[in-house]
Amino acid sequence: MSSRRTTAIAGSLVATSFSAVMILSFTAGADDQGPGSNKGGKVIDEAPAGVELTTLLPEKISVDNSSQGTDITATVKNEGTRDSGKIRLLVVGFDGLTVKNVEGCSAIEKSGLPEGSNSGFNCAIDNLPAGESKSYAVEATYDLSKAGKICLPVQTGDGKKTYWQQGPVPFGTTNPSPDAPATPLLLGTDNKPVAPGADELPKTGLARDVLPLGAAGATLIAAGAAGLWWSQLRRPRREVN
Repeated sequence: MSSRRTTAIAGSLVATSFSAVMILSFTAGADDQGPGSNKGGKVIDEAPAGVELTTLLPEKISVDNSSQGTDITATVKNEGTRDSGKIRLLVVGFDGLTVKNVEGCSAIEKSGLPEGSNSGFNCAIDNLPAGESKSYAVEATYDLSKAGKICLPVQTGDGKKTYWQQGPVPFGTTNPSPDAPATPLLLGTDNKPVAPGADELPKTGLARDVLPLGAAGATLIAAGAAGLWWSQLRRPRREVN
């Protein structure tokens, strides 16, 4: 075999190896959020017969420590046997997690946001066929000095019923890495910010500056138990005579 032919074959092998590395790197990057999870989800109002709506959030996200930016994939699924008809998916941010944009969706006016939330988007869906899903690219920021939560309610097109609601569920880490380029956060994990001292709760708003530890803890517990905020806000209270 001549040296010229040997050189050509070696060059082809290097090029092939480089292409394979590029493909593997791209695939790994596309899957870096891990599998979807419906953790923190619950049925609120009964859906029509044959319609079974749920949502999925990534099990992990990564927050850029410089820009505070993060990308989240929000997915709505119809695991039933009949089409959903007109529905809408809401993507709502709480505390340190602020939703900046959801591709193909419209921002919710401040007056229409649930109490305690800071941002939200409305994703209208004309119909979700049985067995199919629809995913949305969510752009958000996460202030790592605070706790952060996200909520995905699935409602009728007019918002009068909520068939399913995931959250408000936290993303967070118990091992912050302020010196790293990015901080990985896990779904269903309360965030442990870098700044607070051992006897101080993470600050998530102005009220944290004035509440003592015991009262702040009780407030957090109450907030966690009030997961059905949307349906409670939309339903009239029954008067007792």
